[in-house]
Amino acid sequence: MLLPTPETPDDIFEVENLFDLAFAPGRTALSSYRLREGVDPVPDLSLVARDEDGIIGGAIRYWPVRIGAAGALLLGPVAVHPTRQGEGLGHLLISESLERAVDAGWQRVILVGDEPYYRRFGFTREQAKGLEFPPPTNPDRLLARALKEGAFDGVEGMVERW
Repeated sequence: MLLPTPETPDDIFEVENLFDLAFAPGRTALSSYRLREGVDPVPDLSLVARDEDGIIGGAIRYWPVRIGAAGALLLGPVAVHPTRQGEGLGHLLISESLERAVDAGWQRVILVGDEPYYRRFGFTREQAKGLEFPPPTNPDRLLARALKEGAFDGVEGMVERW
């Protein structure tokens, strides 16, 4: 069984290779990466899952961002190695990290992704309706989840670097 643990500096090379495998090296050209430049991922929420042989099966990262005066988490990327897909590892990484985000006191999370997939974790376009994401991003793919009731009340505007 793969258990998520916090990513360490020793994991960076393998995690970056996994993200390249899952998304292609051109992934860093996406606007979400402009929000990540010069900002460290949130350490307790950025997780890796390794099997009993120490081989990485999946990884997830979170980044702090601002929406006006409000802080939020930007979820992503999350990736599962092709040989481990279909085992529920992505679900485990997302669920575990969201629980940790609640425990750490974070109130809101956003991501750019497919609503049909992320809806099962409570992310919707409706919760992100007052938010804007730096272009070029399809606004229909901007999703949000309140970790605390009412966390997005009055929170609107452009998502910006932390």
